[in-house]
Amino acid sequence: MQAIKIGRLYVYPFKSKQELIAFITNQKKILIAVNAEKLLRKERELIEIINSNIGYADGIGTVWALKQKGIKFATKIPGVELWYSIVKEFYISKSFYLIGATNDVIQLTVEKLHQEFKGIQIVGYHSGYFNESEKLTIINDLKIKMPDIVFIAMGSPKQEYIMNEFFQSYPALYMGLGGSFDVYTNKVKRAPRFFVVIGAEWLFRLITQPKRIKRQIRLVKFIYLLIFRKL
Repeated sequence: MQAIKIGRLYVYPFKSKQELIAFITNQKKILIAVNAEKLLRKERELIEIINSNIGYADGIGTVWALKQKGIKFATKIPGVELWYSIVKEFYISKSFYLIGATNDVIQLTVEKLHQEFKGIQIVGYHSGYFNESEKLTIINDLKIKMPDIVFIAMGSPKQEYIMNEFFQSYPALYMGLGGSFDVYTNKVKRAPRFFVVIGAEWLFRLITQPKRIKRQIRLVKFIYLLIFRKL
């Protein structure tokens, strides 16, 4: 499969979640959710990380941009669903390491996964709050435990930089999850199905988290660039 260039980024136009999962089965790369906000980022290091790994359409804006490029079959694949589907697909054959959220949330996540997926191999986990010394400890633990898949839920773009740093020391399949552990443990409520279906999860998050307004203002710029085909 060939990635499609949108602005500065390359995005893989998967037709479905199942196609994406089949594509990554034996990969040692970083899975990165690409939405409208990320398409507008200009940091060179972040762009290089995304373009050398596997960026996928996590937001409806990215799907619109792909369709404008002639990729009519492009599908939105929410990361908050994808990581769970990856666990469901590989919990027998592959091992996992989880990083992110608070101590309480990550422990609850691990407990819930063990309850749902009998026999799942979670070889290690850590909260998303750690200093440089603890970071080295995590890296060493990854080398010792040798997980096949590492989930890191720390928010973007912080998680992309962390995943890239960890990858240099221990190659595996990495995936950034944002706030997925909080959603999984019901600490944060995901948008109702109606908002998901119409591609307006961003609107629900804005309504429930007004402080996101500065981030959502970028959508106005994105829509302008999309309409005038400047992406």
